[in-house]
Amino acid sequence: MQYTIENEFLRLTADTHGAEAVSVVNKATGAEMLWCGDPAVWGRHAPILFPYTGKLTCGKMIAKGQEYAGGQHGFARDMEHTLVGKTDDTMTFALTAGEETRKLWPYDFVLRSTFALDGKTVRHTLAVENPSEPELRFGIGYHPAFAIPFDDAHTAADYEFRFDALESPLCVSALPNGLLSGTDYHYLARNVKSIPVTDDLFANDSHCMVNLRSKTLAIVEKDTGRAVRCNIEDYPYVLIWSAKKTPCRFVCIEPWQSLPGEENGSLVWEDRACAAILTPGESWSTTLCTTFDR
Repeated sequence: MQYTIENEFLRLTADTHGAEAVSVVNKATGAEMLWCGDPAVWGRHAPILFPYTGKLTCGKMIAKGQEYAGGQHGFARDMEHTLVGKTDDTMTFALTAGEETRKLWPYDFVLRSTFALDGKTVRHTLAVENPSEPELRFGIGYHPAFAIPFDDAHTAADYEFRFDALESPLCVSALPNGLLSGTDYHYLARNVKSIPVTDDLFANDSHCMVNLRSKTLAIVEKDTGRAVRCNIEDYPYVLIWSAKKTPCRFVCIEPWQSLPGEENGSLVWEDRACAAILTPGESWSTTLCTTFDR
């Protein structure tokens, strides 16, 4: 089921399936600013990644002594969440451990996803609570897709990713199978403030940039300055990605708190690098702020 919140500038719709934002509309122009989710290109809009980001080593994990198969980016994006709170400009969904989640991950948890509108900014908070586990460790991240071009007068070549500081973005490679090699690091560019969108930018899939100094990363229309800007401060990993389609119809800016599995890494869940480790009764949260200046 879908629910909508709005303020003077924005109308946001999210689905209980995955607690996923499926639409952000500029009320002044009527323009849809999220990717439409065309299944012929990429059938999602802005999935949440939990309890891990990327792939599992060998596509599986060993947790509490048992083996569990797992696909990419965890299971929260494919589960039905429950609306637990709503006002005119905020709404919160919750996913609680149960029979279905324990088939995939044998831990008790509560995941809350809260959307709040503040002017032209969407604040999306993901909060994780450990109800009873001796130790709850997890990975988490965001995967919003923004539609480009912004109008019929532009093409994808009219856009660039823009940092707010000079960067030499160092990337960790997960080629060719989506798992970290532990040895392949490379610079996407050196001493730049922008990365142009080109037909071959994502020919080898995403770019996972580590330890950026910038507080924001935006997709910017070069001739007008119109932009969608994400606050990436406090995120150790930021990915950019789009489907391998020409012309490019959307771009993703993905702040992550954890990384994919390692190609030759341990299958044991407790050995995997994580975003946080919670004791019983402890909670943790992270917030992505996205400003639509377009």
